[in-house]
Amino acid sequence: MGRGRRGLGRIGSTGFPGLSRLQTMQLTSIKANQEMHEHFTRLTTIGNTPAAEAIRLTIALKAKGEETVQNHYEIIIIGAGPGGLFAGQKAASLGLKVLVLDRKQEIGPPKRCAEGLGLGWFKRLKLKPEKEWAVQAIYGATLWAPNGKSITLKSKKIAGYVLERKVFEKKLALEAARKGAKILVKANVEKCERKNGTVEVTVNEYNEYKTYSAPLIIAADGVDSRVARMLGVNTANKLPDMDSGFQYEMTNLKNYDEKTLHMFFGTKIASRGYCWIFPKRKNTANVGIGIGASEQKSAKEYLDAFISSKPEIFKDASIIEVNAGAIPVGGFLEDMTADNLLIVGDAAHMTDPIHGGGIGIAMEGGEMAAGIAAKACKAKNYTHEFLKQFNNEWYAKRGNQLKKRLKARLFLEKLTDDDFNYLAESITVEEALKITGGELDAKSKFFFLGKKLIQRPGLAKIMKKYFES
Repeated sequence: MGRGRRGLGRIGSTGFPGLSRLQTMQLTSIKANQEMHEHFTRLTTIGNTPAAEAIRLTIALKAKGEETVQNHYEIIIIGAGPGGLFAGQKAASLGLKVLVLDRKQEIGPPKRCAEGLGLGWFKRLKLKPEKEWAVQAIYGATLWAPNGKSITLKSKKIAGYVLERKVFEKKLALEAARKGAKILVKANVEKCERKNGTVEVTVNEYNEYKTYSAPLIIAADGVDSRVARMLGVNTANKLPDMDSGFQYEMTNLKNYDEKTLHMFFGTKIASRGYCWIFPKRKNTANVGIGIGASEQKSAKEYLDAFISSKPEIFKDASIIEVNAGAIPVGGFLEDMTADNLLIVGDAAHMTDPIHGGGIGIAMEGGEMAAGIAAKACKAKNYTHEFLKQFNNEWYAKRGNQLKKRLKARLFLEKLTDDDFNYLAESITVEEALKITGGELDAKSKFFFLGKKLIQRPGLAKIMKKYFES
């Protein structure tokens, strides 16, 4: 008690009676800084004497030290798409000091996909659909052959949602910030450089350069990641594993089922790809296309021709938004890590090879990366050897499955228009549901389809290669 009383007496002598020691120390520091600043201001009027220069240097070094502490994080995530934001949210919830940087001036726009997300991803990622961003419930899909025949796979239960992705990503940003992550927009990363076991990140913020540091970087900055390249990993994809995407958001559409996704196949409709109509609101949908990136004819040309061929749907429609971009559809990175680095999302080619969708896959990858980051921070081990466990975990959970779907994409690319027409005419809805619904194992699928393809031995040979692998 005596020591406590003497301590209180000393606090009172500082001129801040009744305050705790911490509060007194904080106020004393503030007062000292103010006095030093005033003294520095006075010195500027005296001139460049040795004493004045020494004080100026002391103040500058003190400010630099405080800035260095404030700008140091345990993880810096570069890219605020679904993968980066979900990684930030999960890492912050694990108690890590997280900074998320994005070069755009606003989280969300521009969208670069058809915005569909299956119900399975809601369950895996523990997402609860909200009306503000899960804007259209979807109950199935309609697959259209070149001759106009179709198969509709529809359930009485909701199969997924079409999102308002711009709102969805802002929601992810809000959740990440609430968990403790710091988010900066209009922050363009100019340089990433390893120094003494950490990475210094030079950022252009409103034409002012700032430096942040962390022992671990998560690159979530999209196709052909600049950040990964700065840290020694080339994520460039081969042309055969890239698609070119182009999309309109259109309104005042007519004569289509707004409860199913519509996909149109055919070499003349979309070479090595398909066109889509993803209903988004009443009479409003995302209407787009994905084709091989090496095609001579542009994605826009194909899409405009498709729209012109469907006057019953598009005659009175208006375009309210345009989106375009490159889509990785294969070429998965065998190693998504390096010293001080994890790579997720499009930067790591985490997309479905068949339809190019990547929202759920990127978020799952971001969550897994956050878990590995927490382990690395706890062990204070940010080496390539330690971080490689991310590769093993991701391939075991998702990557190996996507490799199988890559084989399916290669099979689909070999189909002619006649093949698509034949399949649409010969397989009933009930049979299609058996194939897609998991009721048949690989061997049963092969024998079932073999009966259908007996009159088309060329197609049967291609399909045999896929289903037996």
